[in-house]
Amino acid sequence: MTRPVGTPATSPAPGTGYDRRTVLLPIGALLLGMLLAALDQTIVSTALPTIVSELGGMDHLSWVVTAYMLAATAATPLWGKLGDQYGRKRLFQTAIVIFLLGSVLCGIAQDMPQLIAYRAVQGLGGGGLMVLSMAIVGDLVAPRDRGRYQGVFGAVFGTTSVLGPLLGGVFTEHLSWRWVFYINLPIGVVALFVIAAALHIPSRRTPHTIDYLGTFLIAAVATCLVLVASLGGTTWPWGSARIIGLAVLGAVLLVVFVSVERRAAEPVLPLKLFRIRTFTLVSVISFVIGFAMFGAMTYLPTFLQVVQRVSPTMSGVHMLPMVLGMLLTSTASGQLVSRTGRWKVFPVVGTALTAVGLLLLHRMEQTSPVWEMSLYFFVFGAGLGLVMQVLVLVAQNSVGYEDLGVATSGATFFRSIGASFGVAVFGTIFTSRLTGKLTEALAGQDVPPGVDAHAVAADPRAIAELPPALRPAALDAYSTSITDVFLYASPVVLLAFVIAWFLREDRLRGSVTAPDPSETLASNPVHRSSYDECARALSVLGSREGRKAVYVRITERAGLDLLPAASWLLLRIRRHGTVEPARLAEVAPVPLRIITEASRQVEERGLARREGLQLFLTERGVETATRLAKAREESLAELLGDWWGPDRPTDLIKLVEELTAELSGSTREHPRGEPPPDHRL
Repeated sequence: MTRPVGTPATSPAPGTGYDRRTVLLPIGALLLGMLLAALDQTIVSTALPTIVSELGGMDHLSWVVTAYMLAATAATPLWGKLGDQYGRKRLFQTAIVIFLLGSVLCGIAQDMPQLIAYRAVQGLGGGGLMVLSMAIVGDLVAPRDRGRYQGVFGAVFGTTSVLGPLLGGVFTEHLSWRWVFYINLPIGVVALFVIAAALHIPSRRTPHTIDYLGTFLIAAVATCLVLVASLGGTTWPWGSARIIGLAVLGAVLLVVFVSVERRAAEPVLPLKLFRIRTFTLVSVISFVIGFAMFGAMTYLPTFLQVVQRVSPTMSGVHMLPMVLGMLLTSTASGQLVSRTGRWKVFPVVGTALTAVGLLLLHRMEQTSPVWEMSLYFFVFGAGLGLVMQVLVLVAQNSVGYEDLGVATSGATFFRSIGASFGVAVFGTIFTSRLTGKLTEALAGQDVPPGVDAHAVAADPRAIAELPPALRPAALDAYSTSITDVFLYASPVVLLAFVIAWFLREDRLRGSVTAPDPSETLASNPVHRSSYDECARALSVLGSREGRKAVYVRITERAGLDLLPAASWLLLRIRRHGTVEPARLAEVAPVPLRIITEASRQVEERGLARREGLQLFLTERGVETATRLAKAREESLAELLGDWWGPDRPTDLIKLVEELTAELSGSTREHPRGEPPPDHRL
């Protein structure tokens, strides 16, 4: 994953000319791309009951979700490396076109197999939108500004998580379920035009040995597992030759995958990561959390619309407490871990709360009041949120710098596979129990011709054709079949709870910070390089609040009694040789009043002397600035932990140099009359 010297694919050098106005328009287009991919993960859920009613095939409902997730998960690492190799702008436009093509095809689908196939096409494009939009931000924005822009992306992602189910319900109820897909077209076309006209990024190509075979094999293994889970016991008996054949094929492909990955130059999933106990345990817990989260999110709208008889729009409203719980606890847990360095309590409590949430969901009935269901949804969502942020963070902390990027995508990769598997398993349990319960409920009863248990199971609208006396029994069959799924899922989450106790709470590196929501709420992994991940985490150092904290810390470390701004000024003079305080206020993000106070203090302490309008270091000032520079490097080394060892990679050194330049005054802030920077750490 380490980028060759001199080819930092995602970090513009200071002074490349990108200012805030230049990047706002392309950033807006990237946000539209992210919006497309994020919205399609949640907007479909509330439309599913209507889709199934119109196209038939309740037993294949899970595949509408699973096809998208499997395709996006498999394609994500390919999009990332192809973007490095052939240029991200062209690849991003290609991803939009593929996504829009899939959306059109989904909108015109005439039966369930067509819709499932077209959702896979959509997923291929969706994976590219997610990973490339994040990577292009790094091409446009200097390290110190990445935190701000990534925060905007995270906010958009969080907002779509809330609005997706609601919009899906509105379109389904007032237009057609097909508009769940058609709505992507105007957004995508605008993004395409803006990207073509306004996105100008340098063409930096990083050669990769792309692991096509490994990517295909891991996708094939996952597909075999999901097919076994979704078709076994429903479409085909568990002991049938087809199910056994699929299981054997999956096992053989897994063996081949392991063999291929051992020899791959750049494996899609390095096997050495599984020698790290923490990463292995995190992967298992991620799988279980994905299993529970997307399984529940797929079938809750069916319960609300079929059993509770609420409209598609209101089913989206009813699900908001769950999304709100996820957003609140994921944000809070990530921030608390970043500040305290303690993290083990969150996966332990989170998995326990998720299991409790599933048991509460099992208690839902036809007559359950809204407040009670909202409470259950919130508890379930809060439990998921406590775990999701922390698992990515712990995976990052458990590996060396060279594996930072792949560990991040690996943690979310297993959640994606778990989600696909969970939706399939939930679907199998639901379908088999529903058919059996409806058969019992309708046995010996006087039902209209052509309406039997299988017809009612395939299309919930058939309940309306039953005699009034039989409808409660049919609704009860739907109700218990769905809520039993939550009961059966709870032991799986309890297994994750037990595993969480075996996590070893290693000390967090200071540079490991809470990931943005796109990495934790997304169903497909966000694949970024180690350089990208470290730049994202350290970007807070370049913000205005981050700068002040840095200079407070290094002043204390150097044992000096100076204003933080005075330390900044001394290091700036050391870097440029001289500064003119009045002009400095015009180009640096520090108010004139603070610069004036700092200038007065360094002059009064004999650390700088004034010659005309310029400040120069005295001999004592040179000694003080050297102490501050050493303290700054020690602070960065402390943040980076063992990544900043004797064998630290060149791209990490370059990143630290860039951030150091930003902290001292970049070439963009270099006032006229000052000598060029010396790039010293």
